[in-house]
Amino acid sequence: MTEHHLPSQLEVSPEAPDRNLALELVRVTEAGAMASGRWVGRGDKNGADGAAVKAMRALIHTVSMNGVVVIGEGEKDHAPMLYNGERVGDGTGPECDVAVDPVDGTTLTAKGMANAVSVMAVAERGAMFDPSAVFYMDKLATGPEAADFVDITAPVAVNIKRIAKAKKSAVEDVTVVILDRPRHEGLVKEVREAGARIKFISDGDVAGAIMAAREGTGVDLLLGIGGTPEGIITACAMKCLGGTLQAKLWPKDDEERQRALDAGHDLDKVLQIDDLVRSDNVFFVATGITDGELLRGVRYRAETAYTQSLVMRSKSGTIRQIDSQHRLSKLRAYSSVDFERPS
Repeated sequence: MTEHHLPSQLEVSPEAPDRNLALELVRVTEAGAMASGRWVGRGDKNGADGAAVKAMRALIHTVSMNGVVVIGEGEKDHAPMLYNGERVGDGTGPECDVAVDPVDGTTLTAKGMANAVSVMAVAERGAMFDPSAVFYMDKLATGPEAADFVDITAPVAVNIKRIAKAKKSAVEDVTVVILDRPRHEGLVKEVREAGARIKFISDGDVAGAIMAAREGTGVDLLLGIGGTPEGIITACAMKCLGGTLQAKLWPKDDEERQRALDAGHDLDKVLQIDDLVRSDNVFFVATGITDGELLRGVRYRAETAYTQSLVMRSKSGTIRQIDSQHRLSKLRAYSSVDFERPS
């Protein structure tokens, strides 16, 4: 287990989520990753997601918190487990907002591709932005070195040059991660004309943004339009990493645009991290499902599973990488989660 500490002088009240919560939370994403890991490469993204949801729900109710799912699998009628508004935790701990993405990268999991992760974020109650009015947002994310130099309203070429300067590298060495979508055709052209490289991802832009903020991943910047719920989760991660996320709501049609205006949203406003999560005491945990630049995926050996996770807390600035070995028979005995192979 390795640790990296960023300077922090933030203080919270005794009622706020405390440091002991971190290792409780990682047990939840480990369960999600181990359950969905059985579905890697099987071509069934819904099966992988369903297995992760079931496992995480079984574990999340053992966590010492009084949580409400702000970002989950959707509304109650369409998502009977880990739905938005569901009460989670054992009810004994602090009041918390909870964001869960049991599988960030369902297609990646189904196809056995890199960088699928199980993620979860927790902040003080009322801290997280309500993503219900607009499903998509335009995003820019990068790490601490260039965080103070980028601007989502500036031309793409300008931001790439600023990142290269901040990192003391050439523009040609900058790598931009972008979701592979038809809507990004113009963005891709701008990045290439600027001289930078592109790493396409089919989904999983939470992991993509974290890669842009972590050293050693080979990624410097995330650009493009992705889900608003994922944006909130990413903001929680960036609070812990010291990077930046800037975003603008992106209504997909006139109906959604009107709904956003009726909800009081300013569609021209650049949303900063503090707009997306209004707390300085944020926890973020992620466990790898498939191998990638960010984390190693789940490995199974007979009755044993091996996982690798990131555990981060913004208040302390601590980032832990945790390698765990799990005896599946023991897990089944106390968690009631079935980690057997799918039929």
